Amino acid sequence: MERVSQRRAGTILRFIYPAWVVFGIFGIMYVPSVLVVADNAAKTASNLQANEFFFRVGIAANLVTQLLFIFAAFYLYILLSPVKKDWALLMLILALVAVPIAMLNEINNIAALAYAQSPQQMSFFLDLHTQGVTIASIFWGLWLFPLGLLVTESGYFPKIIGWAVLAAAVGYTADSFLKLLVPGFVTLSPVLQIMTFGEVVFLIWLVVRGPRLPRNGVPAGP
Repeated sequence: MERVSQRRAGTILRFIYPAWVVFGIFGIMYVPSVLVVADNAAKTASNLQANEFFFRVGIAANLVTQLLFIFAAFYLYILLSPVKKDWALLMLILALVAVPIAMLNEINNIAALAYAQSPQQMSFFLDLHTQGVTIASIFWGLWLFPLGLLVTESGYFPKIIGWAVLAAAVGYTADSFLKLLVPGFVTLSPVLQIMTFGEVVFLIWLVVRGPRLPRNGVPAGP
């Protein structure tokens, strides 16, 4: 019965993860890239006023991303808890802590839109939103540590996938703390951000190949 639950969780994850990526890229990356002009508050304010609905869709996409993340973390817990339940529980807790931070952070985007007629105030709230993402990113990194260990030890995935996830954990966490402790720090930031692609490697493998779950009580091979 447990193996059936794992297989079902693996199947569900292969649908949830692509949706999570689409909504996340749209809300977190695409909308700001279209509307926010670096070092030009007046132009950004004008863009927000002229594209209010588009900006609101971006906010909604960010919220949906977090809702999908709850389900992704839950089904990963079901998939990986037979490997080591304590690690899986820690993974789930760290993932869920990030959700309210990221969702409440969207209040800053709503406030930025409300103050779009005042570029200075609008910029203040957009900057706060950026800092909120940085804080949420700490937990987006921390939850990957137990996930990487579980992936490495499970035998459901090639071990190198687990190491890639652990590299992503280091990248997210270190980059977030450096941004908070040393504002404007850029020397290592590109390297750390490249490391975060280890999470993408895991995602692609999970969606395309899926986990190799044990059969007849025999752990899956590497």
